Amino acid sequence: MKKTPNNKNPERIFLFLILFASLILFLGSLGSQCLWQDEAQTALISKTILTEGVPRGTDGKNFFSQELGSEYGDNYIWKWHTWLSFYVVAAFYALFGIGTFVSRLPFAFFGIGCVFMTYLLCRAMWEDKKIAYTAAVLLVTCVPFLLLARQCRYYSMTAFLSLWGLYSYVKILEGRKHAYITLFLASVFLFHTNYVYCAPLFFSILLHALLFYRNKLLVILLPVGVAVLINIPWIVWLSGMKYGDTYNARFLYIEAYLGFQTEYVREMCTYVFSPYFLLAIPATAVMLKIRNQPIFSEGSQYGKMLCLLIFFAASTIIALSFVSPAPFFRYLSPIVPVFVIFTACLAVLMGRIHFLMPAAFVALIIIVSPMKDFIYELTHEYKGPIDGIVKYLNEHGSRDDIVAITYGDMPVKFYTNMRVIGGLTGENLSDAKKAKWVIMRKYSICKRDERVKNYLLKNLSPENYERITIDYPDIPFENREELAGYHTDKLAGHHFRTVTDEDRVLIHHKINKANE
Repeated sequence: MKKTPNNKNPERIFLFLILFASLILFLGSLGSQCLWQDEAQTALISKTILTEGVPRGTDGKNFFSQELGSEYGDNYIWKWHTWLSFYVVAAFYALFGIGTFVSRLPFAFFGIGCVFMTYLLCRAMWEDKKIAYTAAVLLVTCVPFLLLARQCRYYSMTAFLSLWGLYSYVKILEGRKHAYITLFLASVFLFHTNYVYCAPLFFSILLHALLFYRNKLLVILLPVGVAVLINIPWIVWLSGMKYGDTYNARFLYIEAYLGFQTEYVREMCTYVFSPYFLLAIPATAVMLKIRNQPIFSEGSQYGKMLCLLIFFAASTIIALSFVSPAPFFRYLSPIVPVFVIFTACLAVLMGRIHFLMPAAFVALIIIVSPMKDFIYELTHEYKGPIDGIVKYLNEHGSRDDIVAITYGDMPVKFYTNMRVIGGLTGENLSDAKKAKWVIMRKYSICKRDERVKNYLLKNLSPENYERITIDYPDIPFENREELAGYHTDKLAGHHFRTVTDEDRVLIHHKINKANE
C-alpha cells in the first residue's frame, strides 16, 4: 500500500526554520545594551507594581514623568498608558528577576508571536501558502520591526494583539464560533495595552463587514460592543488625563493632522516598503496586463481581504494623526506586519511573470535592508552614554548620592537606585544644589531638559566640582529604536555601531560643600 505524501511536512519544516531564525534575531544580545529613556520609564513603572500592586509614576524616591507630571492621576497613579504592558513586565520581574534582558524579553516574545500571527492571518485570508511563507520571511528580516520588538515598550504587544483581532475576524467570516471569544479577548487586551489602537481595529472590521459581509455585521457587533461596554469605566477615567501643555497647541490646527498623516505614510514607504517595492508595483501591473493575466485571479476573496488590510492601515494612520504627540515611526508598529503582507502579495504576483521573480525580489529587499548592520550589532559590543554613566556612578558613588542630569534620568534611576533629579519630570530642582554628581548632556532634547540645564548653570558653582571625562560618546540617546530619518538625525537615530566621532560624556563630581 502506497503512503500518501504528507503535505504538512514542508509547512512544519518552514515554521521550524522561521522559529529558529526568530529566536536568534529577536533574542540575540537582547540585554547587551542599556535601556534608553523610554524603555527605562516602562521598567521603572513596572517595578512599582511589585511593591504597590498598581503602576505609579514614583517609587517615593524618584519620579518617572517625561511630560512635566501630566501622566499622573491621584496618588501618582499612571494614566498616560493603559496598564497591561506594565503588568506583563512586572510578572517577568517576579519570575526571573529585574534586569535589562528580562525587561525586553516579553516584548521580544510578542515580536516572535507577530511573525507567526502574520503567517496565520495570511493562511486564513488566502489559500495560497506562498503569501504566508513570504510574509513571515519578510517580517522576521524586517530590521525596523526587529528594533521595535526588542524594546521594553508596548510596540510589539499592540502589533500582536491587532493581528490577533484581524485573524479572529477572518475566522468569524469562516463560521468559527470560538472566534467571537478570541476577537473579544484580543480587543480587551489591546485596549489595556494601548487604548488608541482599538478604534482602528473596530473601524476596519466593521467597515469591511458592512461593505462585503453584511450578514455577519450584527454578530460581529456583539464582541465589539461587549468589549466597549466593559471598558467604559476605564474610558471615563482616562478621559480626565491632562494631555500636557506641550501638545495642546497642535490639536487646534488641521494642518497638524494632515502633516502627521503625510509623515506617517512617508515613514512606512521609507522604512518598510523600500523604493524597490514602489517601483515594482507599476512594473508588475504592466507585465500582467501584457500577459493578459488578471491581478485578482483567485477571485473576489483576494481583493476583499486586501481591502480589510487597507482599511486597518489607513484608519490606524488617521487615528494616530489625531492623538499621537509626534509622528514617530514606533507608533506605526501594528501596521508594519500589514505592510509586509502587501509586499508579500506583490512578490507572489510577480511569480506569474517568472517563477524566480518572488525569490529574487525578496532577496533584494533583504540585501538592501540594514540586516548586515543589525547582525553586526548583535555580535559586537556597543558603547552608549548611559552605559558609561551608570557604570561610573555605580563604581564611584553610593545609592544615597544625589544625581542631577539634564536628560537620560530614567535609565540612571533604573540602574543606580540613586536619587536622580532633572530630565523631563518637571519636579522641583532645589535638591540639585545638593547633588554629588552633575551631568549636563551635550544635546538638549527639548525645552523641558533645557530648563534643567539653565537651572544647573545658574545655581551651581563650577569651582565646587571636578570634571571627569569618560570614554563614551555623548550622543543624544542611548540607542533609540528608530532608524535615522526625518525625525531622527544621524546622531539621534539608531546606531548599529558605537559612535566614535563625538564628544565624550562629561561628569561633574562635587569636591566640597561650600554652597550647601
